Amino acid sequence: MRSKFSRLCFTLAATVGFTAGLLVAPMPVFAEQRGPDSYLDTRADAAPTPQLQWSGCQDSFLCGTAKVPLDYDHPRGTKIDLALIKLPASDPKRRIGTLFMSFGGPGLSGTDVFRGGAKLPGFFPDELRSRFDLVSWDQRGVSRKMPVRCFSTEAEQKKFFEAFPEIPGDSRGERAFYQASRNLAQRCQQQAGELLPHINTVNSARDLDLLRRAVGDAKLTYHGLSYDTHLGAIYANLFPRRVRAMVLDGAMDFVGNATGDGFGRTKPVDVRQNTSVGTAQTFDSFLDQCVQAGAKCAFAAGGNVHVKWGDLTRQAKRHPIGVVAADGTTTTYTYSKLITDVADGLGQPDTWTDLAATLEQIYQASKGVQLRLPAAPQSDIEKYFHSSQEASNGIQCADALMPRNEAIYTHLAVTEDRRVPYFGRISVFSMMPCAYWPTQAVKPYAGPWNRWTASPILIINNRFDPATSLGGAQRGLAQLARGRLLVVEGAGHTTLAVHSTCAEKAKQAYLISGVLPQKGTTCPIDSPPFS
Repeated sequence: MRSKFSRLCFTLAATVGFTAGLLVAPMPVFAEQRGPDSYLDTRADAAPTPQLQWSGCQDSFLCGTAKVPLDYDHPRGTKIDLALIKLPASDPKRRIGTLFMSFGGPGLSGTDVFRGGAKLPGFFPDELRSRFDLVSWDQRGVSRKMPVRCFSTEAEQKKFFEAFPEIPGDSRGERAFYQASRNLAQRCQQQAGELLPHINTVNSARDLDLLRRAVGDAKLTYHGLSYDTHLGAIYANLFPRRVRAMVLDGAMDFVGNATGDGFGRTKPVDVRQNTSVGTAQTFDSFLDQCVQAGAKCAFAAGGNVHVKWGDLTRQAKRHPIGVVAADGTTTTYTYSKLITDVADGLGQPDTWTDLAATLEQIYQASKGVQLRLPAAPQSDIEKYFHSSQEASNGIQCADALMPRNEAIYTHLAVTEDRRVPYFGRISVFSMMPCAYWPTQAVKPYAGPWNRWTASPILIINNRFDPATSLGGAQRGLAQLARGRLLVVEGAGHTTLAVHSTCAEKAKQAYLISGVLPQKGTTCPIDSPPFS
């Protein structure tokens, strides 16, 4: 994914409709239909406000550290440090406040993503850049200050993950996969057992309120993507009176993520999110657009793309396929690697041309023909979006009730593969270490999710998103008391990947002036993936 916000020239118009298919309600959304819910999470309010001291850290950035409680049951007890990064508003006279930006994962370093994004055109749109101090941070358990470390050394970590079994393509690979997942959970307990009970997203929401206080804002302005839509929804329900504006881009089914269908029928996180359906729908869009692109899509050459895909997967199930690159190195594609690589590549439509070329290369190799294409260049997401596997597991495992019985996963792998061919199995095993996570560290937010917030929440979701499906976003919207959904007619993960000037204008109008798009509004994308 080329991680950037759409380029645009923004004209703020509270009473005039936008072009490009966007209609705007002429009524400011901050005009409340009733008073906000009076609920307030008292744990955060009992903690001292962090004292921030910003200092220059290259390229116009300011960096700082916030001290927050390790344990909010003891808000004045042991403190941990959170790393922050800021770009001050470029037009101080028109400054509204601070826009907190959180990029998902979980486990991503907000400071790294923020700094890396500045190298990409349009990542920080000019109008937001002028009206807000833009701030991101490393959440608890992530990156520099207090990371979840499950290994004594980096070399030990590297060795462990290099040997980690791939997601099992059938029952024969499950035993080794289960054992490795159990070993990871045990290592995390041994190395980070004292930290694990405190890195859940409920505590991150409390941290966010302390950061809001630290920068001097009376209410929160927030833009969360992907998994950090979960963070935004929790904040909105812990501090409903303090929501000024909140954009959730690539939203989740919040109840499903935390508790699934109920204590007696809990399922793995991604099964409950129906991620496999979102992945399959996005892949269908990929194939359809590949056909439409013709010669611009390498996989469209020499036959029906659906027939070729079926043939390729059958070959990979029979035996691994070796693909030789231009430099002579060989990559071996098992069925599992083929499926997971395709699923991973669907989130980044800017790289679909490369994905199609790789699929054609593998397909030809399955027929005994080596095309020897050069390796695809590293994408921006790979350069800048570094995720810690330990932090990702630690946060997700803390946030969700997961089944502990391996037999449930074995059964679901079969039934999900029937329900969603090719991609059903991936979602079953994606968070397998959570099945063995220390129980004292599992502390999901269980609701309520529908407290009446001071301002409505804007949810933006792509029509086809392989990680946060439109269906999940619709369920998340229904769980909130006040919200509006804007659908972008594209395929990929969040609007950082699916560029839409129309959606960008809608987002900026809402964040700056509180203008929501009309109910049922959709936005076109700027250009198709293979253009």
